[in-house]
Amino acid sequence: QVQLVESGGGLVQAGDSLRLSCAASGRTFGAYPVAWFRQAPGKEREFVAAIKWSGTSILYADSVKGRFTISTDNAKKTVFLQMNSLKPEDTAVYYCAAAKALIGSSRYRQPAIYDYWGQGTQVTVSA
Repeated sequence: QVQLVESGGGLVQAGDSLRLSCAASGRTFGAYPVAWFRQAPGKEREFVAAIKWSGTSILYADSVKGRFTISTDNAKKTVFLQMNSLKPEDTAVYYCAAAKALIGSSRYRQPAIYDYWGQGTQVTVSA
């Protein structure tokens, strides 16, 4: 069993930066993927970025590529999402998710492959 706790959300202005953290407790394995998703009011949950706990196999949604950076500290079982040049459309609840199996990166965008989810952290970007 893995528990995930997100932190770092808040209210910022357009163009600002935020760094989200997701701390895991329980067993993690370097080859397994961990990801960030987000869900805005009235919209479906969408993929943001994914990475293996080892720090390899990184994937981004087109909407955040070049602005967001995902990284891990495998020793501390923590995954980060550095968000720069934030836009109002980035406003959402951001969730951390982790899988408990070795999965090909072609499937990282699929919420169904993730077995564990955090409670989410709110990010609000004002214009």
